[in-house]
Amino acid sequence: MRSYCRQLEEALAENGPRAWAEPAGWLARRYLLEKPHGDLAEWSRSLEQLPSGPAEVDTAADTIAIGRPGVLPAAERERLEQGLRGLMPWRKGPFRFFDMEVDTEWRSDWKWQRIVPHLSDLTGRRVLDVGCGSGYHCWRMHGAGARLVLGVDPGILFFMQYQAVRRYVPDAPVWYLPGRLEELPGEADFFDTVFSLGVLYHRRSPLDHLVQLKQALRPGGELVLETLVIEGDAQTLLMPEGRYAAMRNVWFLPSPPMLEIWLRRCGFTDVRVVDVTRTRVDEQRATDWMQFRSLADFLDPEDANRTREGYPGPVRATIMARRPD
Repeated sequence: MRSYCRQLEEALAENGPRAWAEPAGWLARRYLLEKPHGDLAEWSRSLEQLPSGPAEVDTAADTIAIGRPGVLPAAERERLEQGLRGLMPWRKGPFRFFDMEVDTEWRSDWKWQRIVPHLSDLTGRRVLDVGCGSGYHCWRMHGAGARLVLGVDPGILFFMQYQAVRRYVPDAPVWYLPGRLEELPGEADFFDTVFSLGVLYHRRSPLDHLVQLKQALRPGGELVLETLVIEGDAQTLLMPEGRYAAMRNVWFLPSPPMLEIWLRRCGFTDVRVVDVTRTRVDEQRATDWMQFRSLADFLDPEDANRTREGYPGPVRATIMARRPD
């Protein structure tokens, strides 16, 4: 972990936003070395059970594929499964490690497919993924040609899942910073594309989050924002009184027209809603690799279009916008 912290800081100093290099190194050391998660040592042992790399990795396919099927002896396959299961629950994917299919809770490839038709070509671009989870979309961005990808997320189990892929492609320009965007200096003015997927509704101050995203972009850079919304006009907003679909930390669900106003008020231009999709129980579900309750358990059993608390069921909108030149 100490080596990774140093490499991350050096990579950002050389190829990333230099103002973030030292704070990123400090954050990584704090999350991984100084105040580590209580399960980090156990997760590290699980990671070490995986077959050593490097190996062929395909980050352009819907299922991120590491290694070729049929090449591992039986004992190695058993260790591979033990190691991967030691990193459960797997929420964002899917992945395939050699012969092992990791069927994650979310079909994150479906979200990517909804975004790609509206996305500027990522070839050669510098990309930030805020709230990157396991890093699945970071690897897809790499597969789409990005020259630098930085994921930011405080989830240490997610970080270890990212490390399970990085083990086989240690030289890929894909980095994961354990931490939160708001813990970094405000104005990077650097990234060509910034993604915030499934984050905004977890923010007590969503407008502050939008401003932070804009400050991370270079002038003319592109924002890809995906968040929960509700149906309504430009004045419609839902703030759940308690939980929403069993989630405690859901604060604001705007209508798509209100979300467009938020973005324009925060200084974005070329704001446009490109997709609105109801989340289905075949896109988010319990699997053998995520054995806890999932979306089907959080909906009204009598009306799948409502949550069990009685709110409108989860609908997600994708919005594109730009920071002005």
